[in-house]
Amino acid sequence: MATRHQVRETIVGLLYASDIGNEGIDKFANDLFEEKKIRNKQLEFAKNLYEGIKINLSSVDGVINNYLKEWNLSEIGNIERAILRLATYEIMHSELDDAVVINEAIELAKKLCNDTSPKFINGVLDAIIKNKANVS
Repeated sequence: MATRHQVRETIVGLLYASDIGNEGIDKFANDLFEEKKIRNKQLEFAKNLYEGIKINLSSVDGVINNYLKEWNLSEIGNIERAILRLATYEIMHSELDDAVVINEAIELAKKLCNDTSPKFINGVLDAIIKNKANVS
């Protein structure tokens, strides 16, 4: 059975695939969840997370753009963008502790991105959390 970290990694992959133009990725999401052994409660968590991000994508992107100092969301890497979307959605729409969300995002960045990405992602998410009352 997959862990929540593995679920988040899979969600980042789906967001990445969608972002680079694979519009049909939604048809394969369930196959990917099965392949990654995401089942039962984790499957429900994965589907809710993925659907929630897609439904709220424009507001999530707006929040991220507000806290990118030198960049625009379209100018950052696709994986970094996917991680920020996932984490920002969780900050905005889940009861999960913010420190856990940041830690998960940093761990994903360490695994999937370049050496500077974890610090970048941490800074953006930290700014979002500090201004959380203005975000929701």
